[in-house]
Amino acid sequence: FGTKVADPYRWLENDQATDTKAWVQAENKVTQDYLGKIPYREAIRNRLTKLWNYEKYSAPTKEGKYTYFSKNTGLQSQYVLYRQLGTGAPEVFLDPNTFSKDGTTSLAGINFTQDGSLAAYQISEGGSDWRKVIVLKTSDKAIVGDTLKDVKFSGLAWKGNQGVYYSSYDKPKAGSQLAGKTQIHKLYYHQLGTPQSADKLIFGGEQDPNRYIGASVTEDERFLIISAANTTTGNKLYLQDLRKPGSPIVNIVPDEKSINQVVDNVGSKLYLQTNYNAPNYRLVTVDAAAPQQANWKDLIPETKNVLDVSTVGGHIFATYLKDATSLVEEYDLGGKKLRTIALPGVGTAGGFSGKRMDKETYYTFTSYIYPPTIFKYNLATGTSSVYKKAGVQFDPSKYESKQVFYNSKDGTRIPMLLTYKKGLVMNGKNPTLLYAYGGFNASITPGFSTSNIILLENGGIYAVPNLRGGGEYGESWHNAGIKLKKQNVFDDFIAAAEYLKTNK
Repeated sequence: FGTKVADPYRWLENDQATDTKAWVQAENKVTQDYLGKIPYREAIRNRLTKLWNYEKYSAPTKEGKYTYFSKNTGLQSQYVLYRQLGTGAPEVFLDPNTFSKDGTTSLAGINFTQDGSLAAYQISEGGSDWRKVIVLKTSDKAIVGDTLKDVKFSGLAWKGNQGVYYSSYDKPKAGSQLAGKTQIHKLYYHQLGTPQSADKLIFGGEQDPNRYIGASVTEDERFLIISAANTTTGNKLYLQDLRKPGSPIVNIVPDEKSINQVVDNVGSKLYLQTNYNAPNYRLVTVDAAAPQQANWKDLIPETKNVLDVSTVGGHIFATYLKDATSLVEEYDLGGKKLRTIALPGVGTAGGFSGKRMDKETYYTFTSYIYPPTIFKYNLATGTSSVYKKAGVQFDPSKYESKQVFYNSKDGTRIPMLLTYKKGLVMNGKNPTLLYAYGGFNASITPGFSTSNIILLENGGIYAVPNLRGGGEYGESWHNAGIKLKKQNVFDDFIAAAEYLKTNK
């Protein structure tokens, strides 16, 4: 502290300045001049175009009487949202590729009412974080009411079929939307059929400043859950009983020292995922009448592996990170373990969510050598079946991915996954792409990348270490790579490169 640090590029903070624009153009010219001289660039382009040209799907969700899913026919700029009635032919519900002539307007999220009769969707124009919200009837796609404008960093939560909760900031003055400061988030309620100017401030604002505020409504539409934070890790938590008009907003978690989320409820019984007094997370229950931390009771206690919880069909799915790969266990709502899910291999599984009355759910499994595959899971029998298999031109049997461990500068054991073609001679001459992150509590788990196929099929190695600062081993792992310990992140990355050099 007290040390002067030169900042000769401060002038670039003004994104509207003429000299900033000139600098960007000059940088682009240098880049394009270099790329234009690569003799095999066109061959790479042609190969990538061929590799990317296959149908891609999202896992389906049931909303009302329809099943919705996203699909890309191959080389479309944006996925198209489809819906299907029973076993009938799918139909286009929303096609973001048609939102604007230049294709720069995207679908940035959609939320349905419980009965599926209304949908509120967000659009982003030109990649902006400032969104618009459009409400429509799903029966005929007729727009309902006015378009909400200037919505930023917001989810959408329906209150019955009457209105939606959303979050935003006061918009900066014209000309400074990109660089202008937006730091006081506000939660509003919009009643359908009324102008946005009449929207009611529910939480936040100058009297209770928070940088990030989010809201959700429990599936039974009984509770409004509010999360408030000023950083990207840690949040306060509140609830309001929507069945009692005029009921107060009650505090559950008073500070931002832990990460907390209500994942479900049964009547007044709340299920919360938290890392309060549990760096690797646990699942607790508490009665909404007295929801404070002192009354929490463990349902799924903390383990040595990081926990993430989802619910569907009256079942709890505990997805653990075990050395940065997925381990999934299924429980009933009383906390009794039913089974461990048999996954196709070592990799990443995500999904296992849905509504309380669902009899089946879906999950996606992937790894560095396993293209994303969607599985349907039967809750009654505990069996999985392939729902959609990726059509990418890639033969997993020709490649392998193995996990190794190495010691960082201070002796900390770091995991790293190495992916390459089977039979590859490790002689120190293979092109190697070393990729890592190590920040914001983000976990880098195995995931297939079409872009990496060219590297692998030409004898390259893809190496991914899990650095401190991420969330692979919980909050202690995250804290070991932030603030005054940030150097650990770079030491971990350097040690990964040194390991690769030593172990040819």
